[in-house]
Amino acid sequence: MAKTITSQNFEEEVLRSEKPILIDFWATWCGPCMRQGPIVEELAEEGYNVGKIDVDQEMGLAQQFRVVSIPTLLIFKDGKEAHRLVGLTAKEDIKKLLDE
Repeated sequence: MAKTITSQNFEEEVLRSEKPILIDFWATWCGPCMRQGPIVEELAEEGYNVGKIDVDQEMGLAQQFRVVSIPTLLIFKDGKEAHRLVGLTAKEDIKKLLDE
């Protein structure tokens, strides 16, 4: 299951993560987010390091990472943003970036 990421645990879960982590910026009212969500959860079930940030609950994090359209998927490696995917993204495309 994907972790819920908040401003309180962001540094520990994302910036200090030893493995690459996929972060899904989403909202409950976003149709494409509702279609992206199950894909993100499947990746978590397959053992990938995955977190979700609700932009309505964590506006500060959304602003900090210049998230203007959702869903936005960010992949962090070694505490830095390595990839950004905006819009509904296929599972295979996400896996390719996580595995590189």
